[in-house]
Amino acid sequence: MLFLFSCQEKEKPFFFKKYDETAELAAQQNHESKRMQFKLLQSKYLDMNAVFAPFEKELATFTEETYNKLKGLVLEKDIPTLQKSVNEGALSYENLTKFYLYRIRKFESDSSLFLNSIIALNPNVISQAKEKDKNRIAENIGRLPDLSLFGMPILLKDNINTKDMPTTAGAIALAENVNTQDAFIVERLREHGALILGKVNLSEWAYFFCTDCPLGYSAIGGQTLNPYGRKIFETGGSSAGSGVAIAANFAVAAIGTETSGSITSPSSLNSVVGLKPTIGLLSRTGIVPISSTLDTPGPMTKSVIDNYILLHALLGKDIKDAASFEVNPDRYFGDYNKVLKEKKIGILKPLLKDSIYQLTINKLRKAGAEIIEITPSELSFNGFTTLLNIDMKYDLPKYLYNHVDKKVAVRSIEDIIRFNLQDTLLRAPYGQQLFEGIVKDSTTVTELELITYRLASEGRKYLQALDDENLAAILSINNYHSGIAAVAKYPTLTVPMGYKESGEPISLTFIGKPKAEGRLYALAFAFEQLINARKMPKNYQ
Repeated sequence: MLFLFSCQEKEKPFFFKKYDETAELAAQQNHESKRMQFKLLQSKYLDMNAVFAPFEKELATFTEETYNKLKGLVLEKDIPTLQKSVNEGALSYENLTKFYLYRIRKFESDSSLFLNSIIALNPNVISQAKEKDKNRIAENIGRLPDLSLFGMPILLKDNINTKDMPTTAGAIALAENVNTQDAFIVERLREHGALILGKVNLSEWAYFFCTDCPLGYSAIGGQTLNPYGRKIFETGGSSAGSGVAIAANFAVAAIGTETSGSITSPSSLNSVVGLKPTIGLLSRTGIVPISSTLDTPGPMTKSVIDNYILLHALLGKDIKDAASFEVNPDRYFGDYNKVLKEKKIGILKPLLKDSIYQLTINKLRKAGAEIIEITPSELSFNGFTTLLNIDMKYDLPKYLYNHVDKKVAVRSIEDIIRFNLQDTLLRAPYGQQLFEGIVKDSTTVTELELITYRLASEGRKYLQALDDENLAAILSINNYHSGIAAVAKYPTLTVPMGYKESGEPISLTFIGKPKAEGRLYALAFAFEQLINARKMPKNYQ
């Protein structure tokens, strides 16, 4: 009896259980969107019980009662409010961290509510949070500034290198990519005192892998789902996990990456704020690439102020990134008046067919903004896929050579294709057509330069009204014009605008001139205060 009791005492709790999803998948084949006709939901690779094992002891004493008491202090709160609660003694960084871990486990272990948004968790994050609490007292920091990222748990898209977790890009080929150095932007987060909570799911290889495959699917993490409509609405991608996790209040904020729409798309479809900054404002070193021409990381948050705070923490010139440039934040962001009155804003006339967009424009006009209707000329996107093909053909091997664990066997696109062919059901159930296209593309570097120049010219021509009319921004919907802004290398900032009758989120996207993020933030903040559109997904409150 003593032996049996001892064994039971040592038995670990088992929160995550696989279940038969056959009926769910069969029903999913009736979805009107081909990309939503999933082949699987649950990851065939990941063991979430193992992911949570390091927190077993700490979470055992963190009860549902404690969780419920903290909900009012944490859910939907911005960084200044959270820091205020810490300053007043109502909240600690330790409890904030445990709250998010408990909440992630609570929902992700429920077969009717899981979102498959988490790939990995930092096993040391609770002890690191305790250190933040101790340091704050020991160093007599006193009242932290409201805009401080100190002690705030942040999630990273799993194509961003960290020294304490694997970096997989969602691919089993990189499952052993464990011993890496922090990406430059992760170093910046740590320098500002942020806590790296974990890694989030994504469209595998940042959605430049397979054609017509679901957004938010990866072989490592399974199928990410939208909390506003599980298996109904798309998550957007490729930063699907970043958008979903923040929409569901699984962390204070997240970092995504974008080549063309990969931040604006999931931000829009999950009702969060997402910035795709000017190329070079943030370092790309230590991030799994698609295109050194167009890639950039960016912050994804529940509010504009949090986005602003997170971006500031990521800033810094990186000598290893040829596009990186240094800025003086005070001058770069300026002292823009955060009101809409007398701001000259361009709207895209064809989009006025959307009733929510039209209603929003009317509200902006009533708030004092000067609205200029524009109808840009058509543009040619010929060569866009070629640009990504050739950039990735050269950029990915450089990453694999310089930034991955030596245990990782693949060192080229061809290596990855061969690796996946060994078990396509597990490693590439939707195919790997885009990778195969990269290998077949014989475009020369000289030809690529001409394509890149022409696409950039086309993009700038489409957005010419920014200069001709001296506009503060051009307003779009979701990621409708993200590709155009991408090739022109113009920043975009998307903010929740409302919800369709179906309940699907819809967002307003501000397109601005290069290096004009400060002006975009001022406009977006004023818009956010005017509309106040974001609502929590009802099943995740």
